[in-house]
Amino acid sequence: MPSRFLRETFPVGPLRCNCTLLANLETLDAIVVDPGDEIADILARLARHHLTLRQIVVTHAHIDHIGGAAQLKRITGAPVLFHQADLPLLGMLEMQAGWLGIPTPEKVALDQSAEDGLSAGIPGLDAEVIHTPGHTPGSICLLFPKQELLLAGDTLFAGSVGRTDLPGGDTRALLRSIHTRLLPLPENTLVVPGHGEETTLGLERETNPFLQPDTRL
Repeated sequence: MPSRFLRETFPVGPLRCNCTLLANLETLDAIVVDPGDEIADILARLARHHLTLRQIVVTHAHIDHIGGAAQLKRITGAPVLFHQADLPLLGMLEMQAGWLGIPTPEKVALDQSAEDGLSAGIPGLDAEVIHTPGHTPGSICLLFPKQELLLAGDTLFAGSVGRTDLPGGDTRALLRSIHTRLLPLPENTLVVPGHGEETTLGLERETNPFLQPDTRL
């Protein structure tokens, strides 16, 4: 773990998606996760810390998480990673924009599919892609084991789980992903969800009403 490590998580766009900037302040390299909107703010944060963006990761292809990725890639040249199973959702950006009553953003090109087990991140901030289908077929979480940090997208929230009533959603797959891929991780792992407050895996294992043995969805 670098001795000088930066994390800034901040809401962007009309649905207040949690966008996260991570940087190694020794090398001044950075990664941005879920740049759904407000790219000017993201660029200002990069400039404030004199950072070079090396990678853009999108946890799933809903417009509030991927909407600004093309603009950020065009300005910085950083490659974009998301799971190829969400390419059909990327083709539905106009429909998604219509649901929210916002302009359709530019469609971003996929540079590399974020397959399960893929090594991502930057030197000193190494991450592992965990494929967690359910909210969407290509939903992923990004685990930084040395930092005990999980960027969970819309798979797991503080006190809740991702919705499955949108195209590609699958409740059984979502719960299977959480129980088999996330809950076995160390309980003190900090969870940054795609929206709302941070939590820990231990707290969600014990108190999340959607994850208890007697819960039926």
